This record gives sequence, C-alpha cells and structure tokens, in this order.
Amino acid sequence: MPNENEPKPTSERHLPVLLERCINLLSAGIEAARAAGRGPVVVDATLGMGGHSEAILARFSDATLVGIDRDEQALALAGARLASFGERARLVHAVYDEIPDVLDRLGLDGADGILMDLGVSSMQLDERERGFAYSYDAPLDMRMDTGRGMTAADVVNTYSVEDLTRIIRSWGEEKFAGRIAKNIVAEREKKPLTTTGQLVEVIRAVVPAAAARTGGHPAKRTFQALRIEVNEELDVLERAVPAAVHSLRVGGRIVVMSYHSLEDRIVKGALQARSRSSAPPGFPVELPEHRPELKIITKGTEVPTETEIAENPRAASARLRAAERIRTRSGR
Repeated sequence: MPNENEPKPTSERHLPVLLERCINLLSAGIEAARAAGRGPVVVDATLGMGGHSEAILARFSDATLVGIDRDEQALALAGARLASFGERARLVHAVYDEIPDVLDRLGLDGADGILMDLGVSSMQLDERERGFAYSYDAPLDMRMDTGRGMTAADVVNTYSVEDLTRIIRSWGEEKFAGRIAKNIVAEREKKPLTTTGQLVEVIRAVVPAAAARTGGHPAKRTFQALRIEVNEELDVLERAVPAAVHSLRVGGRIVVMSYHSLEDRIVKGALQARSRSSAPPGFPVELPEHRPELKIITKGTEVPTETEIAENPRAASARLRAAERIRTRSGR
C-alpha cells in the first residue's frame, strides 16, 4: 500500500495550466528555427515543477530547453522530472528577468520560444513551511528564493502603517488596506508576527464578515500583496518582458500567463508597445527601426476552458497573451 506520508510524484502534484495551447503557440517558433536550419531553443522562464518543460521536450525532440527558476527546491524537483532528457534540459538558478544573461552564459545567442507562467507555483502553495498559503499555520516567509532577501515577517514587523497600507492597497487591491495595516502595527507592538496564522487572525479582526462572505478569504489579498512585495514580482516582470523580447529570434514567440490584473496590465502594455510603430508623430517616413518588433497572436486574453478549471481549479484565474517577433532591433 502507498505511504500517505510520502510526497506525491511531481507529475501528480502539478497540472500545467493551458498546456496544449502553450505548446501550440510555441510550435511556430520551433518551426521557424527548423526552417532556418538551427536547433530550436525554448526558455521556460518560470520552470516551477517542470510540467510545461516536460511537454515541450517530449513534443519537440530536437529542442533544447532552458529552464529558469529562482526557487532551488523547484529546480531540484524539475531536474529529477526532466533527467531522462539529458543535456537537452539545461536548468539555471536565476530570476527570469535575467534571460539574456542566462542564454549568454550557456553559449546560446537567442531563443525561439519563451514561456512565462507567473505568480506563485503549486509547489510553493503546497509546501506549508514556505508560508505562501493562508489556509494553514506556517512561518511567515513567502520568499521564492529562500536563500536571500527579506521575508514577509520582516515586512509586517518593520514597515510603517503608511507603507503597509500602500502595498496592501496597491499590490493586493484590498479596500480595507488601512484598517489591516493599522491592526498589524498595533498587534506587532504586543509581540512580533511570525506565523501565517497570527497574520490571518489580525486581518480577520478588522475585515467585515460581509466582505469575507462575498470576496473570498479575508486574507487572500493581503497575502498576495506581501508575496509581491517580498519577491519584487512586479518590478521583475516589468524588466522581464522586454528582456525576453530582446532574446527572441525573428519568428520566435513569447507566451505569458498571468493570474491577476496587475500582472496582466504589465504584460499587455509591454507587448502592445512593441507591436506598434515607434515613428514620432508626424514623421513623414517610417524607417525600418520604427517598425513594430512584435505581432500580437492572441486576441485580448485567452482563458482556460471549464473542463480544465474543473480538473485544475488553480487555473481559473489564468489569462494568456502571446506575441511573435517579426523583426530584429536593427529593423531587418
């Protein structure tokens, strides 16, 4: 009989979101590489537990997969999952805004496909000691890279009322941000807040019950805000999309899945800015370097089907955007 205390295999713990759609979108970049006579290179910029990467390597037998993640535990799990692919899977401990540097270190001059699956991973939510989830008590950590940086406990125990209000309102889109921030500061003066359970109770005390009934768990938005602050997620994303586009070869595609409006707004803005002419208003001739770098592939955002959401509830908030590189920076 299976031991219930043993962790499930990685393939059972993680269901990749919008898997077939991602593979199909990336396939055009793979074909462009083949047509140019080179081996395709695909970057999974947010490797996680390796579900998308495994499917890419299995589908495209000539592709090299570069997997990037800042979470060393994720890298270890994905490495075991992808071991059978040998040197075709090249995994790197880095943050995904470092794509150009990672490719350069590996001796690769570009990518034919780049995938970003943003936000917190299934593994991080499931590992209680990481402190990402509000549903059980754990140390108040929330770092994606546990080897460096401040923790969520550092934030809630040192930030001012004003700064806590700002991040909870801005990153969590929480209308009770001021109340929550004031209560955090009041409670930490009695004793430091060190666990997720303590923080949940502090939030529950000031969020009206009626709001919790209609808006989901009262701590959901505050936990999102703290996670974004601890990991500098939006700052990284603002750098990462342009860096990814810079690394794409002509014909290559970027596919990005976001899970809340703050992420999607950044992705949309970055892709659309590069899909329009950069010629100054009134400029008589559009020079080659002014032409759009990208062609938007998706119409608005694409979302999971009801069937996929039923199989994988964590996919419910996913929003997918994709674009294709249509010229180099020099205009050719």
